[in-house]
Parts: sequence; C-alpha cells; structure tokens
Amino acid sequence: MPETDDDLFTMTWEEAEHAFEDADAALLGTGSIEQHSVHLPVSVDTLRAEHLTEELVDAADDAGLQFVRLPTLPYGMSEHHMNFPGTITLDPATYEDAIVDIGESLARHGVERFVIVNCHGGNREPLSQAADRLVRTHDLATHFVHWTDFAREHLKGVFGEGWGHAGDHETSVIEHYRPDLVKQEKKEPQNAKAMPETVSYGYFDRVTDLGGLGDPTNSDAEAMAAAVDHGTEQILEALTRDIDAGW
Repeated sequence: MPETDDDLFTMTWEEAEHAFEDADAALLGTGSIEQHSVHLPVSVDTLRAEHLTEELVDAADDAGLQFVRLPTLPYGMSEHHMNFPGTITLDPATYEDAIVDIGESLARHGVERFVIVNCHGGNREPLSQAADRLVRTHDLATHFVHWTDFAREHLKGVFGEGWGHAGDHETSVIEHYRPDLVKQEKKEPQNAKAMPETVSYGYFDRVTDLGGLGDPTNSDAEAMAAAVDHGTEQILEALTRDIDAGW
C-alpha cells in the first residue's frame, strides 16, 4: 500500500501552513457509503478514493507536482441506492454546499488550487456544480477529476463493456487493496436488467436484485494494479497540462 507524508489528517496547524505554501494544490478524494451487492462492503467508493488519491500523491513527484491530501470525504449522493440497507446519502444541495465550504476553507488558508478526485458516479453533478461555484465565487482554481474517466479505455480492454457497479472492475479494486473485505463465496453474476434509454430508473433495486452490474467472478486484481498505474499517470498528465496552460 502506498504511504505518504503529505496527509493533512496527520499535520499540526503549523505543518499545514507550510504544506499549503509549498504544494501545487490541495487534493480531496470523494466516495460514498452505499451498497455494492452482497460480496463487497458499503465502503467501496470511499476505499477507492482513499487509495487512489494516495497513488496520485505518491506519484506526483515524478510529474513535478506536490499535493496536500485532505481526509477522504466518505459520504456522497447515493439516493438511488437507498432501498438497500447500509446506504447513507446526502441531499445533492447539502453535498454541493459541503464541497464549496471545504474549498472556501482552503482559499482562506491561501490555497490557490483544489483538485477533487471522485470515485462515485452519483457525485458527479453536485461536484461539477460545486467546482463552478468555487471558481466563480471564490476564485479558487478547481479541477474535477472523475477517476474512472481517465482509465476507461484501459478498463474496457481488461474487463470488456459490462464492468459497472460492484462488478468486475470494482471487485478487482477491492481485491487489490483490501482482499479481506471481499466475500469470495458470494461473488456471482449480477443478472441486471438493461438500463432504460428514455426514463430514470429511480432506484437501483429496479435494475438488479443483488445490487450490482456485470460479473464479479471475472475480477482480476493483478490487471487492476496495472489499470491503477495507467489511470494515475493519465490524471497527472492531464493536471500538468491544465496547470501549465494557466487554468
């Protein structure tokens, strides 16, 4: 597991002051607490955010970047999973406001650049709105990175097309970082319905009884490790391009 000395979580306020001065950006991982079928914990997206931001911080030096990593935000917008016990959701407006408050706090400490690394699809819209507000209202350069977007083609090459929620990809991530949390005996194809093309499905239990998509029995932790390296490299390259371009 990667280790970093750049975590705000472990700093005193004096250390934080110096870290913010030296860093190119503050980096926040965003996840969720929501059901991930019967073989994975409700913390999947938060675990992904925790570990994948560690990867970014540890690889940043090679890209000529330095980050201060904020504590991972565990809760997200998960209303569509609420019919499955264990899911905890924030209202979209509450979530958006919380992100803006975090960014405003950073700006008040002199931070000029904020990177949000998201690992839950349901967070995308409120995070995008929050990023816009931070740029317009607080003049805080805000980068919104949905992690999977930067590894999508690589993941398709490994897992094909059907690697969605709690399927091949997410099972592989948790087997890579926290294999002790995967219930191997409960892994099975999810037998989900096709997503509707013109209406919202509303709640996820209309799509799948078990709570997942794809086939977690096709998981591959070793291949996922290579995908993590690829995604990390792609994100750092994109951030470098945008920063160098003055965004």
